[in-house]
Amino acid sequence: MDLKAWIISANMGLGHQRATYPLRDLGFNGVMLFGEDEACPKKERRQWDIFRNSYEFLSRTRQIPLIGPYLFSLLEKLQNISPYYPRRDQSGPSLQVKSLYTLIRRGMGKAMSETLSTMRMPVITSFYAAAIAVEEMTDLPVYCIICDADINRVWVAERPQESRIIYFAPCGSAMRRLKEYGVPDERIFLTGFPLPRENIGPDMEILRNDLARRLIRLDPTKRFRIIHGEEVRSYLGDCWDPDMEAGPITITFAVGGAGAQAEIAGEAVKSLSNMIKEGKVRLNLIAAHREEVSKYFDKLVKRHGLTNSEGIRILYNQDKNEYFRQFNELLHDTDILWTKPSEMSFYCGLGLPIIIAPPIGPHEVCNQRWLRDLGAGLHQSDPRYCSEWIMDYLVDGKLSLAAWDGFLYARKLGVEKIIEVLTTGKMDRHYSPLLR
Repeated sequence: MDLKAWIISANMGLGHQRATYPLRDLGFNGVMLFGEDEACPKKERRQWDIFRNSYEFLSRTRQIPLIGPYLFSLLEKLQNISPYYPRRDQSGPSLQVKSLYTLIRRGMGKAMSETLSTMRMPVITSFYAAAIAVEEMTDLPVYCIICDADINRVWVAERPQESRIIYFAPCGSAMRRLKEYGVPDERIFLTGFPLPRENIGPDMEILRNDLARRLIRLDPTKRFRIIHGEEVRSYLGDCWDPDMEAGPITITFAVGGAGAQAEIAGEAVKSLSNMIKEGKVRLNLIAAHREEVSKYFDKLVKRHGLTNSEGIRILYNQDKNEYFRQFNELLHDTDILWTKPSEMSFYCGLGLPIIIAPPIGPHEVCNQRWLRDLGAGLHQSDPRYCSEWIMDYLVDGKLSLAAWDGFLYARKLGVEKIIEVLTTGKMDRHYSPLLR
């Protein structure tokens, strides 16, 4: 690929890095991490470490007795997103915006900006602080990937009309919020979230094959294929075979990048253990790069007599790039993605029905609303009885319909659209699910 850019992410959970992983081949120097550049002075690194560690600690505090809810409320206040309606002018800088500029004026992002200034290329980042710091300290073109369906005012510059940051929005609600914050239309592109190209393929061939098999497994009563079969064939073509063999369903449970909600897996493994032993269900437990979560999952597997079972797998890798690769590989055979409504909400565009674990933070509440409005996400009932309600969702046809709605209505070609903007300065809009 001839096009090259500076790609910048942030080591805060996994959301920002998941957004830039599909763009790694564009990166002149791979994917750089804000605040962790080798040239970054100790003072700036320390400033960033405090910022990141505070976020990750607060993300995991909800379960701490007595003080947990109070500490978590601090995170919610920092990330607060004002009600969407009534629409109003919110272009004035918030306290968070002013605080961010104070940090930047004290040197946050200076070392990275000096590195970027050595070669003139566009800067693409999934982290608001990096976008604003680079705009302040360089004259390079800056592009910012929005990672949620709605965002805090801190994502937009102090004086949005004068800013040169161009935004890649994952969905219509994020685009409208950017306008409310004062970003002009010409600096917003509705690209969709950058999903992994290895799960899509040229002409969506890989996605169509994966989805065709998934819809069969999610349709044990054959009701979905009777009602929607012709529509499915019109989009999936020869990949669709309504007489295909089904096989067991595969559930992938993914904890947050900060290690949040691992305890839900404990109840899920207990409830599903008999079905796993009987070969009716396969379960992927995603520990990501968290060793402590991987060890917890290991104990769960042993406790429920599943050590030698082929029906359960734990995915853990300290190397985040290798983790992303392995995770994307697992998605080919995943039928249900069970996760909190993080940036992974946008993976419904791959035709993956989402079981929505409780949201953490206001942005995830917005992602949950977006998923439910789209029809691609389903409520998580009591995980102690998930073997019952998941089967009810399956028989009722809710999961197959959620998979199909996600494919139809969520954007999938984020990487291609971002490249289109970078190379032409504009982007064609399409309504067909095969072209967006």
